[in-house]
Amino acid sequence: MNLAAATNENLANISNTLIYSSMAVYTLAFFAHIAEWVFGLSLMALKKDSSTAASPVTVRAAQAGGTTVLERPKVVTRSAAGTRDVPDGPGAAGGTFKGDLWGRIAVSLTVVAFAVQAGGVVARALSVQRAPWGNMYEFSITFSTVAVGAYLTLLALRKNVRWIGLLLVTTVLLDLGIATTTLYTDSDQLVPALHSYWLWIHVSTAIICGAVFYLGAVGTLLYLFRDSYENKIASGGTPGKFATSVMERLPAAKSLDTFSYRINAAVFPLWTFTIIAGAIWAGDAWGRYWGWDPKEVWSFITWVAYAAYLHARATAGWKGRKAAYLALAAFGCWLFNYYGVNIFVTGKHSYAGV
Repeated sequence: MNLAAATNENLANISNTLIYSSMAVYTLAFFAHIAEWVFGLSLMALKKDSSTAASPVTVRAAQAGGTTVLERPKVVTRSAAGTRDVPDGPGAAGGTFKGDLWGRIAVSLTVVAFAVQAGGVVARALSVQRAPWGNMYEFSITFSTVAVGAYLTLLALRKNVRWIGLLLVTTVLLDLGIATTTLYTDSDQLVPALHSYWLWIHVSTAIICGAVFYLGAVGTLLYLFRDSYENKIASGGTPGKFATSVMERLPAAKSLDTFSYRINAAVFPLWTFTIIAGAIWAGDAWGRYWGWDPKEVWSFITWVAYAAYLHARATAGWKGRKAAYLALAAFGCWLFNYYGVNIFVTGKHSYAGV
């Protein structure tokens, strides 16, 4: 074995060690997030209907020369048709000191795990001397790294997204677990068709889009739960204690819906560019821009699904839950394009392998 080969093997081993180490730190972050939710148990009781809970107001009756007690008028405001003006919850910490402390610990551990995982991705790239996404294993470890990076960026921008933390860390652990046990592939060079600068452009944007689409999907899923909770309260129902404790600490349904929409709308142009870049790369590599390859078809289906969602948001009759179902279906298309097409469908993109 020559010196270069030995160096590459050592870098590959370092990469594997760093990925496993990041999983250990993510596990600690997972338990810290659990503690945040446990110690932040909501102490808020279900709010009574404002028409019965409102305090009386004393006004002076001019003609009678005395005072009389009148009920405060009920004021109903709506920011848009089909929405409710409900305040956001206090977050997973529940507004408690212990909950907030564990939440900060969880975020700190996530930052450490992210740095270690990013180091593993970089070491993998150095070991193969190319972009670290030539197979499903490399794509998976990079995808989860970018997803965590997007989450931490939103936190750094002081966005109210810490409620994503537990679901995100859980998903990252599942992703890395599958990557290291089922999808792992030894470091190797790429087939000739992939030796192009378009690999850096096309695949990197696809990874970024998928990571951000994931955050939007989490927001959409929680929106559906929170919206059902608010509907039950509004109709006079009484949710269970567990549902109350969790749902009351999340942002309001309107806030979750807005968050998901903005996330998906912001990344949609980049997904459009991803498809265009892939077509240009296909023209260079295979002499045609479009060939109805399964990966190409499902990328376009995903694009159509997200376009339908964004159009639905602009159509009055399709806002709210209907549009949310479309968003989840669109992300489902992206997931199938990521896992299903690469693993179960044969096509020109089958070189990605596992």
